[in-house]
Amino acid sequence: MSTAAVAVVDARPPRIWADWLAARGGIVLLFAGLFVFLTLPLAMLFVRSVQDKAGATVGLANFASYLASPVFARSGLNTLTFAVLTTAIVVPLAFGFAYAIQRTCIPLKGLWRNIALFPILAPSMLAALSFIYLFGNQGALKVMLGWFGLTTIYGLPGMVLAMSFAAFPHAVMILFAALSLSDARLYEAADSLGTSEWRKFMTITLPGARYGLISATMVVFTMAVSEFGVPKVIGGNYNVLAIDVYKQVIGQQNFNIGAVVRLILLVPAVIAYAIDWTVPRRQQALLTARSVIYRPRPARGRDRAALAFVLAVSTVMLVVIGMAVFGSFVKVWPYNLSFTLNHYTYGFEDAGVDNAYRNSIVMALWCAVLGAAITFAGAYWLEKTKGGDVMRGPIRLQAMMPMAVPGMVLGIGYILFFNHPSNPLNFLYGTMTILVAATVVHFYSSSHLTALTALKQLDNEFESVSASLKVPFYKTFWRVTLPVCLPTIIDISRYYFVNAMTTISAVVFLYSPKTTLASISIVQLDEAGNVGSAAAMATLIVATSAVVTVLSMVVEGWLLRRTQAWRRLVR
Repeated sequence: MSTAAVAVVDARPPRIWADWLAARGGIVLLFAGLFVFLTLPLAMLFVRSVQDKAGATVGLANFASYLASPVFARSGLNTLTFAVLTTAIVVPLAFGFAYAIQRTCIPLKGLWRNIALFPILAPSMLAALSFIYLFGNQGALKVMLGWFGLTTIYGLPGMVLAMSFAAFPHAVMILFAALSLSDARLYEAADSLGTSEWRKFMTITLPGARYGLISATMVVFTMAVSEFGVPKVIGGNYNVLAIDVYKQVIGQQNFNIGAVVRLILLVPAVIAYAIDWTVPRRQQALLTARSVIYRPRPARGRDRAALAFVLAVSTVMLVVIGMAVFGSFVKVWPYNLSFTLNHYTYGFEDAGVDNAYRNSIVMALWCAVLGAAITFAGAYWLEKTKGGDVMRGPIRLQAMMPMAVPGMVLGIGYILFFNHPSNPLNFLYGTMTILVAATVVHFYSSSHLTALTALKQLDNEFESVSASLKVPFYKTFWRVTLPVCLPTIIDISRYYFVNAMTTISAVVFLYSPKTTLASISIVQLDEAGNVGSAAAMATLIVATSAVVTVLSMVVEGWLLRRTQAWRRLVR
């Protein structure tokens, strides 16, 4: 190698102050933000769990007291039963649905896929309200309960049905990905050996998707364990741990025992997350450089059965959503089914729902804008800058923590930390700011991973060349990184908006009379016996989320046409 070549290789991009600020300053800000709004609230939860009401340290006495109580024995068993039954129903259904979409030749796959994902736009309470209309004391299909040996929908049966509806799209998204890729050569080899379809399914398809099945199982189980809205609306007297926390904190103002219950509720979530994190690491790549993408071949019997199954699941999805919408427009269910807007006008004029709905819109917009900006900037600082290595490991750990922390755990931590009199940030408690912060932190992990995935697709040479030319980092970020990653940023923004509109667990303890949210008003209206108004609010949330989703897709397409003509030129 020539002397000139060695000189070029050994050359280092000059350090300019802007890049230094981007690396050190950005990393410090990101670490400080996650530490204050995530780590410290969770740490306070641990502290209060070992204290009595006077603040004196009592060790594990609170845990011993609660674990020895009959309340825990009943609630713990109920929570486990609820989560296991929900998981046992959702995962097989989601796998069958995903298999029909990815591995058969049924028509209108895009339509069925969108119907399966539609429940993401709705709060989990919508399904609970819908099942009350269908199978409640005055339900349209109440007679069907006797076919299954049931006398009431309230309690465990209603909870499992409603939670299955709410968790289904999350499981099916994972399984869509798990079944999307496979090596066709494996199936060709099996065909050449005369292997039956069932044996191919058991020896090729199922093993290839087993880690997707594990992930889907863990996600559904964790969602059911930490769910609050569904048990509150349709659970009746069937107590679960999430309801125990609500009673301890809201009903009895017993924050110490509430912290204990929250930590107990954190255990299955952490175990599930640990399994989901470690087990898939053993999976071998399903596709290599020599692989051939598997394309399903038409098979009349299989495709007809798959289409019938997809139609059945999609029909149930539409009926559940449609029933809640229908109930919001009838005068008195089931006695007077004439059309009315009374449930909407009552909520807006008499129940103060107009303020709650407006607050939800405001919070969702702030989460969409600030959440996407903070998440993408944080991922950029981690992935595309250098320096501050001491803090990068802790930041990555903190960025992944919300994935294993149920929303109610985070909410209790925020109460204990931000509502503490000696905390200089005490003024945030009860404001819109703390609701936005809790929501962004609660959904940070998935957004962070999405942003990292997009940034990893960009060569680091962009930053190196910019530095060597003494171009400030923000110009490279604005002219190169941001335009290329624009679709991802819009997706993250949309994700934050929809989840901010539908969430309840992370904010149920943090709102004030002035910052009540639409999702919380559903629970309040249901408690007051105004099921129609509760359904009306749930319908508004679905409609708003759907409209914003469509608008964001339109805006995304327009921006891509205006700013990224190069995408149409690259083949």
